[in-house]
Amino acid sequence: MIKRDSDHCLFVLDTNVLMHDPTALFRFKEHDIYLPMIVLEELDAGKKGLSEVARNVRQVSRFLDQLMCDADRDEIEAGLPIHPLSEYGRGFTEAPTGRLIFQTEQLGSDVTSVLPGTSADNDILGTALGLQRREQPGGRSVVIVSKDINLRIKAAVLGIPAEDYSNDQVLDDADLLYTGMATLPEDFWGHNAKEVDAWKEEGRTFYRISGPDVSDWYVNECLSLEGDDSFEAVVREKRSPSEAIIELTEDYRVHRNNVWGITARNREQNFALNMLMDPDLDFVTLLGTAGTGKTLLALAAGLAQVLDRAHYREIIMTRVTVPVGEDIGFLPGTEEEKMTPWMGALMDNLEVLTQTEGGDWGRAATNDLVRNRIRISSLNYMRGRTFLHKYIILDEAQNLTAKQMKTLITRAGPGTKIVCLGNIAQIDTPYLTETTSGLTYVVDRFKDWEHSGHITLLRGERSRLADFASGAL
Repeated sequence: MIKRDSDHCLFVLDTNVLMHDPTALFRFKEHDIYLPMIVLEELDAGKKGLSEVARNVRQVSRFLDQLMCDADRDEIEAGLPIHPLSEYGRGFTEAPTGRLIFQTEQLGSDVTSVLPGTSADNDILGTALGLQRREQPGGRSVVIVSKDINLRIKAAVLGIPAEDYSNDQVLDDADLLYTGMATLPEDFWGHNAKEVDAWKEEGRTFYRISGPDVSDWYVNECLSLEGDDSFEAVVREKRSPSEAIIELTEDYRVHRNNVWGITARNREQNFALNMLMDPDLDFVTLLGTAGTGKTLLALAAGLAQVLDRAHYREIIMTRVTVPVGEDIGFLPGTEEEKMTPWMGALMDNLEVLTQTEGGDWGRAATNDLVRNRIRISSLNYMRGRTFLHKYIILDEAQNLTAKQMKTLITRAGPGTKIVCLGNIAQIDTPYLTETTSGLTYVVDRFKDWEHSGHITLLRGERSRLADFASGAL
């Protein structure tokens, strides 16, 4: 909900707000919503197709139809009461009490003298300007809500308050996002020595720790000791706000513990491999800049658990198909063949993972074995599917919305593990930001769940050139 100092506001919604979030109609609490007629025209034009935007538009139309059910002309002109519909009533901390007002007259504010042209944006601005003049003086504030930065700039030029739609914002700042790690002070053991019990179980070392430091820990959060590179642990259980059980992690930096020939090169990668190789964790998210090893670690762990340990039947790799530059057009072939150009990261990392000592014949045999257990799927065909005993890698997850992320994660059946990879600093999807990305959303929502894990990779390990470029460019 957009926060305003005024007691009562009239929010003029831009089309892109409803295309982005169909439930935006129910997010303005006691404030009224105004829909210009041009918005309904643009919704009508965008309803066709199978894209996520088209689905959202059709959902908005269904909402509007249900809100208008049995309403007569006088009720529509006065404004329809907004109430959450039964299937979308859950999740609203406060039921809306405002009204939905449709444009039923030409307000007569001409902005062509200032903004030339007859675009839909100018039509919305003219409508808002007319409302503003009608409500003054002493009336409620008229505010445009739009995801379009340029529209908000033009509104400011005309003296119309305009704001971004921020209801889907997970955090106020991306720097507040859960990192999955906590660094303990050097004197941690000195303060907690009397409150620690230690024991070993099946070759694993556990500690029971009590005290105020425990209250800020999350289950499966990774712990390290400042100034001590040898201590690395993970929180296994929170028995109370002041008592937790932690376990020392496996050291995947030594060659004897390698995962499909790959060893961790830093602390964060070691934490990541511990999570990826843990069958009790059904959902793992890895954040990091280019070259931190996200895809390589996820793929190596997947191959080890599919081919060596048989925890999963196969690896399914997918990603959202948002191009960085100009689109290259339609691609021929099957679903997997169409997705192959988008899977350059998969091919590059497979080349590293399938290097063998057996010469060309050995590499070819390994490649055939590996490729038979990896399937490439498109996100466009995920609805209605159920994945059983699969190891799913979702690459470039920062380009998904929260709704798309929910669609994918709810496809997981028994025995399936989902690994989401991404860099929230490189978002290509329009209207998504670091704080509204679906990847940010799931990291924040899953941090309390005992069967999920998250780690933010900090150091680039691709090459000294790539590492320098990440920091200098």
